[in-house]
Amino acid sequence: MKIYKKLHVIQKAVSGLKKDKSTYNYDYVTGAKILSFIKPLMDSEGLILKQEILDIENIRQDYVTSKAKDVNEILSKVMMRFTWVDIETGDVDINLFGANGQNGWDKGVGSALTYAERYFLLKYFHIATDEDDIDQPKPLLSDDKLKGYEKWDAKQKEAVKKQFDLTPEQIKKLK
Repeated sequence: MKIYKKLHVIQKAVSGLKKDKSTYNYDYVTGAKILSFIKPLMDSEGLILKQEILDIENIRQDYVTSKAKDVNEILSKVMMRFTWVDIETGDVDINLFGANGQNGWDKGVGSALTYAERYFLLKYFHIATDEDDIDQPKPLLSDDKLKGYEKWDAKQKEAVKKQFDLTPEQIKKLK
């Protein structure tokens, strides 16, 4: 299967994620939540995502808060290259992505890198996060996960039916 077909499998499987964290009056989907949906699909499709930092610019930010507190932070701007690699064929899909992060002196670059990964994945796969209650469909079951299903007991079959969306052929196999 070509790399874009494999990436499309992931895009079809994750249509939306509900925001799961709040900080400073800002709600967002955490990187851990995104990866908990995307990583198993990457693994089953044989894809890795290589992340490279191409450029970092750090700018000192001095300001006074509304409570008259002096603050010194670093605004880190990163330019990254995200490369999808198909481990079976060696096909690649190369993408440039920029992100910023502002935080304490030692955390600016980390904030920018975390933001870049999170938003690259959300935007690449067109994953909605702006609805109040997103009904995330179950992931599709790949046929390789059905290997040995003949030996499964009824409890194992029911667990798979609850966890995954199944094709009509897969449903017949698990009866």
